[in-house]
Amino acid sequence: MNYKDNELTIRPIMEEDLRAIWELAFKESSPEWKKWDAPYFEHKALTYEQFILEKNYWINQDHRWVIVAEGNIIGAVNYYWEHKPSKWLEMGIVIYKPEYWNGGYGTRAFKMWIDHLFNTMPLVRVGFTTWSGNKRMMKLGGKIGMILEARIRKVRFYNGNYYDSIRMGLLREEWEQHQFRRDRIVVHTDH
Repeated sequence: MNYKDNELTIRPIMEEDLRAIWELAFKESSPEWKKWDAPYFEHKALTYEQFILEKNYWINQDHRWVIVAEGNIIGAVNYYWEHKPSKWLEMGIVIYKPEYWNGGYGTRAFKMWIDHLFNTMPLVRVGFTTWSGNKRMMKLGGKIGMILEARIRKVRFYNGNYYDSIRMGLLREEWEQHQFRRDRIVVHTDH
């Protein structure tokens, strides 16, 4: 299954995607994208050989898909369970390539990911956690109808400064009320 919005697609990761993912996410020790994606957590570069040892964590997994624009992998969407018995799921997104920042790609990919999650799981809510230094992520949340559910003040330390932890969320009924959500999204059931 994959979701398509014009030239933008989200889909499960295939084995042939692994080298591109490694180059974007793990080849460098200090990639530009990491300055915005939880930079207070350590990031380690890996050799391709180290990365490929974990290939089963990546290939055809429900919890992590790639974002493809114009035929190139530009990022990824994912989710993890905060508390699975109560269906509390948190999700994330990263656009690895800076040339795709501020162009609406992340917003469109996140809309498709939310559609996928609500279409395939009995969820009541989806949400994400970011930090107050990531203005683009907070703006994305607002654009797709999320509300600020929590602000934990001065708990993220980065580059000598404290930042707030930000939690945003969206209920299924709120998502279903948004008219924009399925304007251009096409669902394909073939891989």
